[in-house]
Amino acid sequence: MSTSATATATVRPGAVLADVLPASTATRARLRDAALVLGGAALTGVAAQLAVPVPGSPVPVTGQTFAALLLGAGLGPRRALASMGLYAAAGVAGMPWFAEGASGAAMPSFGYIIGMLLAAVAVGALARRGGDRGVLRTAGTMAVGTAIIYAVGVPYLALATGMSVGQAVAAGLVPFLVGDALKAALAMGALPAAWKLVGRKS
Repeated sequence: MSTSATATATVRPGAVLADVLPASTATRARLRDAALVLGGAALTGVAAQLAVPVPGSPVPVTGQTFAALLLGAGLGPRRALASMGLYAAAGVAGMPWFAEGASGAAMPSFGYIIGMLLAAVAVGALARRGGDRGVLRTAGTMAVGTAIIYAVGVPYLALATGMSVGQAVAAGLVPFLVGDALKAALAMGALPAAWKLVGRKS
């Protein structure tokens, strides 16, 4: 089967963008997936260093959440779980690639990393159902992923710091809403556009 035929066959209901990348044999598919998992973890680590401190909050604004959500949509749930799991495990083990070069599980923002892992899986599952193939669908998918991140991160922040729930919401949610809206807007443009490009090439 030719490369173009392989690409056409993989653009089907249930496919994510990573499935479109050609792999003519099972071994090459495994190598492709391993490279995507490693590359996704590295991308998240790099994005985490794009950090802006938020006055009064132990949680900075970073590119980390955007990377995690894009990984979910692009890789699908299993590869996204492996990639974000690798990112989290390596960071806990001492790799300084959490936000602002941090590592370990003792920081109060660690709940957001757990949330990102879960969100990447959920976004990947939605992407397999076409949740990244249109602007409105992508908006909904990104909203679900973002909600999962905060549903884990904010309570964890409250427990880790002794804040009340209201204080944790004020410090760990409210300052990030505008940035999250911008990230969602970027995804709403990028993901459907990528699928249109794939459709033209297949």
